Amino acid sequence: MSALLQMRGVTAFYGHSQALFGVDLDMAEGEVVALMGRNGMGKTTTIRTLTRLMPHREGSIRFAGQPLEGMAPHRAARLGLGLVPEGRRAFRGLSVTENLIAAARPGHWDLARVHALFPRLAERAGQDAGSLSGGEQQMLVIGRALMTNPRLLILDEATEGLAPLIRAEIWAAIRALRSETGLSILVVDKSLKELVQIADRAVILEKGRNVWTGEMAGMTQALADRYLGV
Repeated sequence: MSALLQMRGVTAFYGHSQALFGVDLDMAEGEVVALMGRNGMGKTTTIRTLTRLMPHREGSIRFAGQPLEGMAPHRAARLGLGLVPEGRRAFRGLSVTENLIAAARPGHWDLARVHALFPRLAERAGQDAGSLSGGEQQMLVIGRALMTNPRLLILDEATEGLAPLIRAEIWAAIRALRSETGLSILVVDKSLKELVQIADRAVILEKGRNVWTGEMAGMTQALADRYLGV
């Protein structure tokens, strides 16, 4: 598999407060990687630097062979970064279909394929996004990211705070993405049980630093207790 993403020695700050201390993150084309760690350990900051929503101070980030330093977020997105941000940020005043086509780009993913992945979105095509349940809004935001036809889909806490049945539906969709499309996926989530089923590798952060990287099969209960437990 060819290299898709290379982050090397990335540091980042919020004002004078340092959040990342030399983070490394590599992904190959077609790989699924879990970015893990307790709350506040740098996972979302890593994603924000990758997607250019915040600058990094030191280190390098290359995606699809392109350096991302100084690149605007919309240009990074056009390279193929598809972000599903934490917090279900649908365009509430637009319909489901309008949300899906808002940033659509030609490719494998179109309305028919998104509707097949999430049939609820087809049923609610004309409804305003603000009238959907939290779980349906999350499906919509995932579908909207897929409609950009990304090379890398980034899921930041995509099942956080959802009812168990909706969580199961979204995890089933993620498993389908892995098995049926070969899409590269970077996923942040707390559900080790689900991540073990879909991820090839895991990267664990603690206090803005890499503390463990390895095959998902090597994720022992001792590691989980040490770095992921409350």
